[in-house]
Amino acid sequence: MLRKLLFKLTTAYVWIKHGHVPGIYRYFYRDTYYCKIHQAKYFFADYVRKKKYKVLEFNGEFAPELLFVAPFAYWHYLNGTLKQTRGCKYTSPLYYFSPDHQEIFEKRDPANNYNYEMPRILFSHDYNIRKWAPVPYAEHFANDLFRYEKPILVIANRYNMEWDGPPISFFSIERLDQIITLLKADYQIIYNRPRPNQITGDNSEIYDLEELDWLRQTHPDVILMEDLYRKHQESVSSFNHMQMLVYANTRHFISTHGGTAALACCFGGVNLIFSKRGEEHYFHCFETIYAKLSEVKIVVVKEDEELYPQIKKEFLP
Repeated sequence: MLRKLLFKLTTAYVWIKHGHVPGIYRYFYRDTYYCKIHQAKYFFADYVRKKKYKVLEFNGEFAPELLFVAPFAYWHYLNGTLKQTRGCKYTSPLYYFSPDHQEIFEKRDPANNYNYEMPRILFSHDYNIRKWAPVPYAEHFANDLFRYEKPILVIANRYNMEWDGPPISFFSIERLDQIITLLKADYQIIYNRPRPNQITGDNSEIYDLEELDWLRQTHPDVILMEDLYRKHQESVSSFNHMQMLVYANTRHFISTHGGTAALACCFGGVNLIFSKRGEEHYFHCFETIYAKLSEVKIVVVKEDEELYPQIKKEFLP
């Protein structure tokens, strides 16, 4: 009952203060205010009593988990109030700092993005979040195993359903050939596009781009993340763990929209994000919350014809 009342009050407030905002975005404003109000009830526990009490549970999409949930959990860890985290399978590396992380979900459910226990969900006009701290993944996962004569450049691709339709922001085989040919003399390129059985799935179907065998034949000097995982499978806990070990030694990323881009942003350096569409552009997420994940320089490319020139500008001398 109280929740419904608060939703009505925040909705009315948004209408008054942000009536000019297009309707398709206005409810994100409402959610932002609701999240702020919701956190107020934890003031005593978080700032006065400060004992381990917080149990965070999340099985929404990968990008919101990296953007909001893990940094919220890490803030509680630093604050001395984190008791337990619960998430999907393969998420233990994301919560390496948790006193007790449990993998209790087999699949991600986008409906659970709307978990108002978090200080923000999905998109917001205000990313000035008090209970939020970037997780130092690069520092924690740095290693001497994945180092090469040339600096690593990760191409993080995806090829799956987007907004219940066909793939939109992805690197085709033709585009991959152009990028690799341009950069392979200066970098040790590692190509990453997880298969469905290597990560926790959601409602977005993952398609087969059929590029992996093509890469092995056409660009044998490119290392495939799945080949690294196969080689080191006995010494890592999951494909996610493998990704984070490699990314920790990387300062050059070319990634695509969504969780793929968010993960790359967690490790610093330069991340060129190919993103043609999404609420992230309206809410300037790449310039705000994504950029807070680490000391990362983000370059966003929205159009195909801009991609090649921007890659040349950012990654070649």
